[in-house]
Amino acid sequence: MSRYTGPVCRLCKAESAKLFLKGDRCYTEKCAITRSESGEKKVKKTSRPKTKISEYGIRLREKQKLRRFYGIQESQFRRFYGIAEKMKGQTGHNFLQLLERRLDNVVHRLGLGISRAQARQLVLHGHFLINGKKVDIPSYLVEAGDVITVKEKSRTIPVIKENSEAAAAKKGGGTPAWLEYDAAKYEGKIVSVPTREQVDAPVSEQLVVEFYAR
Repeated sequence: MSRYTGPVCRLCKAESAKLFLKGDRCYTEKCAITRSESGEKKVKKTSRPKTKISEYGIRLREKQKLRRFYGIQESQFRRFYGIAEKMKGQTGHNFLQLLERRLDNVVHRLGLGISRAQARQLVLHGHFLINGKKVDIPSYLVEAGDVITVKEKSRTIPVIKENSEAAAAKKGGGTPAWLEYDAAKYEGKIVSVPTREQVDAPVSEQLVVEFYAR
């Protein structure tokens, strides 16, 4: 399956939820979902009655919402779910933890990528080191204690410099408790693996588990 390259706001509209695919823009009044909720954007009326969504449909939509939130293709998404199933503990919590530990997501959470799509591109271009070694695989899973550093030559790239300065200006306000970021060193640290309470994915992971367990 090819990656979706159209307007990402359509994905949020399809799920009727903010998936934060455009970074800071999603927190402003320019957000399509915010505009719709405020009534600024008129919705075309239709005479067709709404079809009641089935139990399968409810679980499918929840799965799609989570997949789009992290920007992952179905094959890789399913692979991560398979790993979560084999881990001890609740499969849903394990699944979210694995998705959060992806390098592209961590770069985004640290503030070095305003969106996961941008963070993924920066990782693919090889701008980051993990414990001193170059890693350019977005799906790489970080561990507690890992140190992520922006390469010396990459620190002058405008987008990375601007994002780092913005992250520093927030003074940790935008960084999850399981991460630390030192803007002076362009360095982030994985303090611990995230707990369910520290993951803000707008989904019910149990419905995703039920979708795959059907």
